[in-house]
Amino acid sequence: MPRDDPSPANTGTAEAESTGAAAPPKSGRRTFMHVLVNTALANVITSFLWFALTFWVYLETRSVLATGLIGGTYMLLVAFFGLFFGVLVDRYRKHAVMVGSTLFTVACFAVAGTMFLLVPESEMLSLSGIWFWLFALVVLIGAVVEQLRNIALSTTVTLLVPAERRANANGLVGTVQGLAFMITSVFSGLAVGFLGMGGTIVIALVACVVVLVHLMVLRIPEPKIVRAAERESFAELRAGISAVRATQGLFALILFTTFNNLTGGVFMALMDPYGLTIFPVQIWGVVLGVTATGFLVGGGLVAKFGLGKNPIRTMLVLVACTGFLGATFTIREWWWLYAVGIWIYMMLIPAVEAAEQTVIQKVVPYKVQGRVFGFAMTFEAAAAPITAFLIAPLAEFWIIPYMNSQAGKEGWGWLLGDGDARGIALVFLVSGIASIVLGFAALATRSYRRLSVAYATAPESAPEQ
Repeated sequence: MPRDDPSPANTGTAEAESTGAAAPPKSGRRTFMHVLVNTALANVITSFLWFALTFWVYLETRSVLATGLIGGTYMLLVAFFGLFFGVLVDRYRKHAVMVGSTLFTVACFAVAGTMFLLVPESEMLSLSGIWFWLFALVVLIGAVVEQLRNIALSTTVTLLVPAERRANANGLVGTVQGLAFMITSVFSGLAVGFLGMGGTIVIALVACVVVLVHLMVLRIPEPKIVRAAERESFAELRAGISAVRATQGLFALILFTTFNNLTGGVFMALMDPYGLTIFPVQIWGVVLGVTATGFLVGGGLVAKFGLGKNPIRTMLVLVACTGFLGATFTIREWWWLYAVGIWIYMMLIPAVEAAEQTVIQKVVPYKVQGRVFGFAMTFEAAAAPITAFLIAPLAEFWIIPYMNSQAGKEGWGWLLGDGDARGIALVFLVSGIASIVLGFAALATRSYRRLSVAYATAPESAPEQ
């Protein structure tokens, strides 16, 4: 296919003829939309319950350490299972993978509900007891397994969407995920505030069953299960790593995103405690829901306009922008400044995430894309728990007490003002500056230039016939 031919009619079809790859089916977009909506609903349900868990724990214990450990454990589980999830996506049909993950999530939520019903709430909330951690772990595992569906969704973009529309489709994924986050945030706060944790579990369990029923009637046209030759055992985990190493600069992109997630761990550990300091839980849930409209706007912009000729450059510039937001949106304890900062931050996130997905979908062969997405998830998700586990105790036992002391107020008041959460604000300031430096420094690296060339010259990846 000529590289300078922009015609949608020629894009993908000629490429398929020359490479033996299958063009997306005519009903691909319709099927993709069904899968997208179903996955979005699954995201709503799992996020709804583990957001509610975080809100509930902080309200009952007022422990930044506990919320940081919950968020860090979630990302640690994502990192642990990510590459394994990628193998499952490559080895089995996408529909079967999605059904299996949803069934497992239903089972986990059912076990969590049983535990909450049988164990006294006083014992459940004892951070030194085993029941709290068992309960939290079961909820988090149920939520983490849903990430298997997100990997499968990324590969269905390659399967069902023409190459020239994949960046737009990834933007649409960001839009729908933003809508899911908005709904989740609002209803998690309202559910915990008015129904408690028990009623929240019941809602999540029933909704998850409804999603499973809808998923069972969907069909994904997948001509064959594409597997790398002579890699029928789970030793094929190595194929994902080999595919990353085969593309110049791709590992650097994943490594960069990993470092970026180190600052993301700060948001994970401290965003909810800061919000719950200045808002009641019901209002904080609504604030998160309203600010999540930024996801819709950002994802919609990517869906309409794409990511430009070089998605990697777009991603790095936007990461620097998110760092600026992180450094400034808590510079004063003004609720409107925090809310506006979160909204703009969420508007930028879909483009950052879509950029990495778009690059992988183009430069990595379809038959190993699941493993590469899983490898990226494992590597990148491992960073956030490091920060969360480190920052949460530092904030609770050192930074927050210091900033509440007379010395802290005199030393930092000129920059951060007065308020109850100045210690958290100081952490956000430092992590934001780190993101700015990271984003602009990456633009000057040789790996960035190599990957940009690889993306510009790579043939479009597509399923084999």
